[in-house]
Amino acid sequence: MRADVFDAAKRSAIMRAVKSRDTAPELAVRASVRALGYARRYRLNGAKLPGKPDLVFGGLRKAVFVHGCFWHGHRCKRGARQPKDNAVYWRAKIARNTAHDRASLKALKDAGWSALVIWECETRDPTAMSAKLARFLRN
Repeated sequence: MRADVFDAAKRSAIMRAVKSRDTAPELAVRASVRALGYARRYRLNGAKLPGKPDLVFGGLRKAVFVHGCFWHGHRCKRGARQPKDNAVYWRAKIARNTAHDRASLKALKDAGWSALVIWECETRDPTAMSAKLARFLRN
């Protein structure tokens, strides 16, 4: 394990800056949903639902999660990157995140909800992302 290049105060400030809501991928998904005509039909961060989905379409009983590739262990270039420092901690953390995600999706399905996961890397192609959201919201 390598020593951190930042002191404790600087590392704390860096980690505090990592946002959990209103991230660029989440804003891209919301813009796409608005463009599809669902502007006033969703709520943000559904705290009453398992997993706290980023977008909740209550009338449609549909939920959308916007997952960061690294944080949720996606199998893309960014998500597959393994940290070199404190690797055991990060592997365990990402494994916990993916287990929590699976449990949340199962709980939503058991409650009669449909859920869609949009990955951070998918937001880089707005046309494909918009088509995926349109298919999900129409069905």
